[in-house]
Amino acid sequence: MKLLHPGRNIAGTCIVFLILLMVPSFAWGQKNKSSGGGGSHASAPAKSSSGGSHANTSGGKTTTAGGSHTTTAGGSHTTTAGGSHTTTAGGSKTTTAGGSHTTTAGGSHTTTAGGAKTTTAGGAKTTTAGGAKTTTAGGAKTTAGGSKTGTTGGAKTTAGGSKTGSTGGTKSASTGGTKGGGKTVTTAHGNTRSTNSSGKTTSVSTKSGTKANFGSNGKVSSIHTKNGTTINHGANGSRTVSSRRADGSRVVSTGRGRGYTEHNFSRGGRSFTSRTYYRGGHAYARAYGRGYWHGGYYNHYYPGRFWGGGYYGWAYGGWGPGIGWGWGWGGAPWFGYYGYFFNPYPVYAAPAFWLTDYLISQNLQAAYAAQAAANATVAANASAGGDPGGAPADSGGGAQSAVVLTPEVKQAIADEVKAEIAAERDAAAAQASAPAAAAAPAADSSQSASATPAEVPPDALNPNLRTFIVADTLNPQLADGTECSLSQGDVLTRIDDTPDANQNVKVLVSGSQKGDCSSGSQFAVSVNDLQEMHNHFREQIDDGLGELAKNQGKNGMPAAPAGSTVSKVNPDGVAQVDPNAAADLAKQQQEADATEKEVQVAANDGVSN
Repeated sequence: MKLLHPGRNIAGTCIVFLILLMVPSFAWGQKNKSSGGGGSHASAPAKSSSGGSHANTSGGKTTTAGGSHTTTAGGSHTTTAGGSHTTTAGGSKTTTAGGSHTTTAGGSHTTTAGGAKTTTAGGAKTTTAGGAKTTTAGGAKTTAGGSKTGTTGGAKTTAGGSKTGSTGGTKSASTGGTKGGGKTVTTAHGNTRSTNSSGKTTSVSTKSGTKANFGSNGKVSSIHTKNGTTINHGANGSRTVSSRRADGSRVVSTGRGRGYTEHNFSRGGRSFTSRTYYRGGHAYARAYGRGYWHGGYYNHYYPGRFWGGGYYGWAYGGWGPGIGWGWGWGGAPWFGYYGYFFNPYPVYAAPAFWLTDYLISQNLQAAYAAQAAANATVAANASAGGDPGGAPADSGGGAQSAVVLTPEVKQAIADEVKAEIAAERDAAAAQASAPAAAAAPAADSSQSASATPAEVPPDALNPNLRTFIVADTLNPQLADGTECSLSQGDVLTRIDDTPDANQNVKVLVSGSQKGDCSSGSQFAVSVNDLQEMHNHFREQIDDGLGELAKNQGKNGMPAAPAGSTVSKVNPDGVAQVDPNAAADLAKQQQEADATEKEVQVAANDGVSN
């Protein structure tokens, strides 16, 4: 019996010894399982279980939820949710959500979400999301969305689908959201340049806030300054400059020594606009009513005079057998230049067709004069050793067999000529029967601030009026971010009746000059620009009716009804000439020249030769 007691003591001792060995091993295994091996990153978030979380804290404060496992040391503060695994040391502060994996050291501060992985060390900060990889060092700041970006030395870079590098403290921005998937780069001098996916420059912005847009030919097409001035370049070399001043007046230059000034005025409790045209050293004025539509005002042309009874019917209805007419354009430079674009009718069946050729010719002569002046400026600048400011336009002519203005397009213009003659006839009759009740657009807000003016749709949106002849140079934007030009004399057809939120409607190019927007192309044009074209159309018809009255009964043209060519003044169409028009136009040209130089410097900034 005594021999058995030592065995029992030995066996008991072994059992106790084994139990003592298993306890720390079990504790070590649990610790190893929760910490992932001393701070290493697990390949996937751990499975969470409700109620039964394990935590070991020393001198710190720990909260865990959803079955997460957390170890903190040295007084760190850690919160984890959703089954994430986090290890922090040295007093760092970390928050992770959505199963992310984060390791921070050296006092860094990191937040990750949506499965992103973030590591920060030595003050650097790195964030990766959606597959993007980004690293910043030395205080740099980088944001990336699907791109790879590296910056050093305090540079700041933003990228969205593009690759950008900047150094030495410069700021560079490139975006994948520009039209055509292009990018924008800011130079060391504070100017920016935008390009499309083909590498073509679409715009340049100067550090002063002026923005220049480029055409598909690589040249500046339009400029918009911070103070509201717009400069439009035509493909033929013409330039239109438009400025609105603080008092609401406007100055519009269509070339050196040509253009108009515009002022609002009140007469008889109604609002009008006076426009003084200045051409060839001669000034004359026209008057417009003020219409209100969709929160803005537009000009509505008033004829300066009305013709006597029977004249409008004669001009509208015809004169019997067609006649030939010698315009005397054969030796005119403009006529030869536009041989590819315009052919007069060989025979005129009615005055409306004569008026159609008259107003087309007036627009083309004006466009040719603007181009000649622009080319003279180019030549003068080149001879003086300065910047030429562009290249001379195409010499015109052309070998094509068919002219641009087809019979169908000319017929559409003639139809609108007849429609305007009929409208003016009706207005003259209404004024003759009730002069005091002559219709006029509503007063503007300065005269009736307490009431909202009645809305009157502009003639540009009349469903029966769809053909427009461009009056001043415009530069609509194309799908690739570049612009094309519309020159005086180009023909548009409105194909939308309802403006968009920006008061633009879609148009079709029915006929265009060489270098301008291609015939058949479509884009949006503002309703106000179309209204300006319509006003100019009516002005030229009135001028044409005056010329027709001078020529009726002469050189083979049938005579108008007796007494019908005596006109009377339309009170609504009377306006005073602005005595400062010439000086204001000259000053605007000088300011535009300075703006052009600023844009040229910005466009060449950072471009190596």
